[in-house]
Amino acid sequence: MELVVGIGFANVVGWAGGYGLARAFKRAWVPEYMKVPVLFALLLGVFAVSDAVLHESGLLAVTIMGIVIANSNLPSYDELRRFKEHATVLLVSGVFILLAAGLDVDALAQLDMRAVYFVVLVILVARPLTVFVSLLGWGLPWREQVLVAFTGPRGVVLVAVAGLFGDRLLGLGFADAALIGPLAFVLVAVTVVLHGFTLKPFARFLGLKGADSPGVLIVGGSAWTTAFAEALKKAEVPVLMTDPNYGNLRSARAAGIETFSGDILSEAAEHRLELVSYATIIAATSNDAYNTLVATDLAPEFGRDNVFQVMREKTDSARHQLPRTLGGANFGPQETHRGLDRLVRLGWMFRTTRLSEEFMFEQWRADRTTSALFARISPAGEIKLIRRDDEVKGTPDVRIIALCPPGDDVPGGANQPPVDS
Repeated sequence: MELVVGIGFANVVGWAGGYGLARAFKRAWVPEYMKVPVLFALLLGVFAVSDAVLHESGLLAVTIMGIVIANSNLPSYDELRRFKEHATVLLVSGVFILLAAGLDVDALAQLDMRAVYFVVLVILVARPLTVFVSLLGWGLPWREQVLVAFTGPRGVVLVAVAGLFGDRLLGLGFADAALIGPLAFVLVAVTVVLHGFTLKPFARFLGLKGADSPGVLIVGGSAWTTAFAEALKKAEVPVLMTDPNYGNLRSARAAGIETFSGDILSEAAEHRLELVSYATIIAATSNDAYNTLVATDLAPEFGRDNVFQVMREKTDSARHQLPRTLGGANFGPQETHRGLDRLVRLGWMFRTTRLSEEFMFEQWRADRTTSALFARISPAGEIKLIRRDDEVKGTPDVRIIALCPPGDDVPGGANQPPVDS
């Protein structure tokens, strides 16, 4: 009865804490700068109250609280989640250090071949069996089930629980309980190293590996973005174009470019698109404010060095100027979306040139002084957009993509470099 009452109380307290916090945030009862401290204080309070009724039930209570908050559609959810991720890294790292500091090194020497058998059984039997039974009837492809079943590095929960149970069992007179802590550390070390080095080749073997080279996500369909996407596709760089307007993607679809009609910031895009396959984001719609919103929103996820946007339109009005701290980095020539569209309509074309020992970047630049550099593709297929102040270093087998004026690729022209496309 004590267990039932404690679990029920933990559920009620967790739900009440999450619901009350979400309601307070939505009704603006808590100032924006106080939301994270209030959340943290309430989290500790819910844990302590539940734990006072039933020992170890605090974790259940705060888990229920987190589920309620995550499904409340809070406007500040992203900020709260970011704080949670930062706190998790710091706290988990600290727990590992504390647990490792309390480990008796002499206990590791007491492990024998039974420890090896145990680790092998956990990796090859216990983990796969648990996963396969749990996924029965869910319709998950068998390859994905196999990948999950044979990929399960152990972490801080195992070490913490093993240390707790080991001390208690040792106090009850079980001599072998002293080996639980060292055994847990061995299991963590083996699984982390094993799965860390084998996950990529194992996923490739199962046909579940993403693109070999990171792709480019272009937000905005227009004449120049379509032309740039075609150049990337010819260079075998994965590219995806998105635009809220279905008609703006007509040319891209005709060119065989993968497209998504919808808002890239929508929940539908998050569920339908494999964004992990794209490492570079280009916000290139005709709306500077929307480009800034996209770049600012996606920067924490993709990294600010990998989020770019087309140069904003210059304005003399202070009311229409956007802060420089928002948005992504500029790339390519000092041209706005309208200017780049005009150049493409005037006949400028994106050209891909492969450098060699006979034809280095310095010669390419001397021959094409009016061409505008956009990107550099390494021999491994990794693409890097060229910023205005970047120092371009061209080595053999490096390909560069540039926007070239009409007649720049006339066959037989003077000092004409080799052009791939």
